[in-house]
Amino acid sequence: MGTPQVDGFRFLPPSLRAWIRRSIPAEPFPGPIPWTPLKRPLRKTTFCLVTSAGISLKTDLPFDMDREKKEPTWGDPTHREIPRWATEDDIQVHHLHIKTDYIRQDLNVMLPLGRFREFEQEGIIGRLAPTCYSYYGFQLDPRTLLQQTMPKMAAKMHQEGVEAVLLTPA
Repeated sequence: MGTPQVDGFRFLPPSLRAWIRRSIPAEPFPGPIPWTPLKRPLRKTTFCLVTSAGISLKTDLPFDMDREKKEPTWGDPTHREIPRWATEDDIQVHHLHIKTDYIRQDLNVMLPLGRFREFEQEGIIGRLAPTCYSYYGFQLDPRTLLQQTMPKMAAKMHQEGVEAVLLTPA
């Protein structure tokens, strides 16, 4: 039995599919897909939520859409820390490639902080980490994101005892 394949382009319009495929290397992922099984049951696991939806607190600088409007192939490679207690009243959403209205109406659509706080109270998970994260998912050149931003996020997750991450891609 071969490795299962996922068609991530299935629902894209043909012209967008062709444009995106041009920027993806033709060679397959080198080696097996990294997978780490949970070491403890969900009810004892510390979770962190991460989204690529460009969410920030109202008190934070927004993601840099102005530069992207001038340089359409550039995406802001920084991240924002979102505390576990945040609600729709605390956040802003800046992203040129998604409809952000739904997130402003219900943060759980993209960053399910409320649902995970409920899971914690119900004993379904051990706990939700104090800090969750958002970054800007439009990255045609992800080097800065992967070499600088993600290691900063991972270091803080490690400090906070995170054992599992749920990524909600925008």
